[in-house]
Amino acid sequence: MVRKPGIPLPLGAHPRDGGINFSLFSRHASGVSLLLFDRPTDAVPAQTIVLDVKQNKTGDIWHIWIEVSSLACLYGWQVDGPDAPGLGHRFNRQKMLLDPYATALAGTECWDFACLCGDASTTAQPTAPAGSDAGAKAKCLVAESDFDWQEDQSPRHAWADTIIYETHVRGLTVHPSSAVQYPGTFLGVVEKIPYFQALGITAIELLPVQEFFENELVQRNPATGEQLRNYWGYSTVAFFAPKERYASCKQPGSQLSEFKTMVRALHRAGIEVILDIVFNHTAEGNHLGPTLNFKGLDNHIYYLLEQDQRYYRNYSGTGNTLNCNHPIVRDYILDCLRHWVIEMHVDGFRFDLASVLGRDRQGNLLSNPPLLERIAEDPILRNVKLIAEAWDAAGAYQVGSFMGPRWSEWNGRYRDDVRRFWRGDSGMSGALASRLCGSADIYQHGGKSPVHSINYVTCHDGFTLNDLVSYGQKHNLANGENNNDGANDNYSANYGVEGPSDDSAIDALRVRQMKNMIATLMLSRGVPMLNGGDEFRRTQGGNSNAYCQDNEANWYDWNLLEKNQELFHFIRTMIDLRRRFPILHAERFYTAKEIQWFSPNLLTPDWNGADGLLACLINTDQETSEVLYLLFNATVEPVTFTLPVHQEIGPWQQLLDTGQSDIESCYNPNNAPSIQHTVDNAAHYTVQARSLAMLTTANTTE
Repeated sequence: MVRKPGIPLPLGAHPRDGGINFSLFSRHASGVSLLLFDRPTDAVPAQTIVLDVKQNKTGDIWHIWIEVSSLACLYGWQVDGPDAPGLGHRFNRQKMLLDPYATALAGTECWDFACLCGDASTTAQPTAPAGSDAGAKAKCLVAESDFDWQEDQSPRHAWADTIIYETHVRGLTVHPSSAVQYPGTFLGVVEKIPYFQALGITAIELLPVQEFFENELVQRNPATGEQLRNYWGYSTVAFFAPKERYASCKQPGSQLSEFKTMVRALHRAGIEVILDIVFNHTAEGNHLGPTLNFKGLDNHIYYLLEQDQRYYRNYSGTGNTLNCNHPIVRDYILDCLRHWVIEMHVDGFRFDLASVLGRDRQGNLLSNPPLLERIAEDPILRNVKLIAEAWDAAGAYQVGSFMGPRWSEWNGRYRDDVRRFWRGDSGMSGALASRLCGSADIYQHGGKSPVHSINYVTCHDGFTLNDLVSYGQKHNLANGENNNDGANDNYSANYGVEGPSDDSAIDALRVRQMKNMIATLMLSRGVPMLNGGDEFRRTQGGNSNAYCQDNEANWYDWNLLEKNQELFHFIRTMIDLRRRFPILHAERFYTAKEIQWFSPNLLTPDWNGADGLLACLINTDQETSEVLYLLFNATVEPVTFTLPVHQEIGPWQQLLDTGQSDIESCYNPNNAPSIQHTVDNAAHYTVQARSLAMLTTANTTE
């Protein structure tokens, strides 16, 4: 085998001059070896190539070029150095390490975290063979990268026109009812594109698709004994690599081409791809967790450590925290994001527990975090959507103050306030008005606009929409944590029966409340996000933290779509209504001339009152006096609202009323708003208990 010293950049493994250049960062390593394997399951490397510190090292980067007969090469690393946990170093030359820059892994179905865990500070035996734990690990794969993108272009929807659908690649289509050819895969997502188009969403936000290990959990379902799995995937092993299991073809590397095929197909359909990405921690866990890559490469640099450096600072709630503002880690994160944009054509990122990305070495929140500024100002990332989950597990809560105008944020206050208003909590009218107007009270002081607010009522984390109106308490016993996991207060209600009910009145009320919250979401300024499956009443059986349920508790049962067509069509029509009135989703806050608020008798609302009654007049066009009138009744009794009188315009017409028993009053199955309901009494309109109505004087059929 021909070998050359190689070059230090780019990091990772890259075809070059008829061979492959391998490059790895490790500042404190005393020795590095490249391990080459014939098969993903091999426990012993076919070749071990020891790098020379003089020939194969530039600064802190180790590198080598080798001639290969095929670019489909399987490899790992062995790194030697100080085993001194008290000083923050955990080098162990018994461990095979994954390349942090690996763009694909192979053999992920057979690795075994159980035999990899234990105190990683255990001193390596001097006689241990290189890569002695390799049989329990997947291998890094250098895969062919030629893919015909066919002049693919991002849809690049403006924030104001964006409607996000959050979903899970596997859960979306793995259920037999999905009727797809490639269930549970990237290609299965492609098969659902006509459905996404019919619904009207513009972006799909995927729960983590970077390589993670499903079988890392030790707990079992106490009722069934079933081994629980890391289903959500918030425990990343390889940040550059799409998940092998999400490929339909089992040929190593297929996940790359199938992910790209998915992105290309979604783009052709006008749908953007946003990835949920988890830079706040890794799958290596705490001091008892496995050594997979960062721990064995330069633990002291990659992680935030306690004063006693044997232990890890834990601002993520999962055992460790990445040292995101160290220059080396900053470069790594930037390289990773650029890779997903340049090579994989993704359109945006949602950053899990993003406040961690603003902490320094001691864990303090920085006023001007260099990483967040670099991401925002990076020239490659200038057109991608950036979404922050603007809090972390250590008490940081930065909704409304997350850094700079490039960052939009999950608005947790929107979720809570809309839930509480429609549940009937006292004093929520002012909060609802603020959320409907784009949350100026949260964002305006920082120079942000409504589109910096990602509005949602439900998401993967918590109850589904159906469960939000069906359960008063969480039911998480199946997670094996004695129902102690997940939030205790979800601002939910069961309306008389805990869980499913055969009572038609209870079910009708639940449907109406779901419509109320979805209608509020679509009528609010900001960027709406739907939780996948809510449009046909997907249920998790009251589990508010179903992270470990890779089963029918999470899988989308598409039989529910036929059963709940009414709700699906309602949501589809609300999306259409939102598009038909641009003022509802403008990128700026309302002016005083554009919106006026009233009580039912046209007086000033009691913003902190207990009544749960509110109305607003929206002038959509100052020249034509085209107006909308929104009426909210969160009480348990019908309420008659006095209607404003406008000169030189026609009678009020009903666009929407969630309290109507006639489903045609709520939506038109042909996906056009029904406005054929002229209000009989031009002076008053009665809104049924727990209902929302929308009136207009405009002829929207033109």
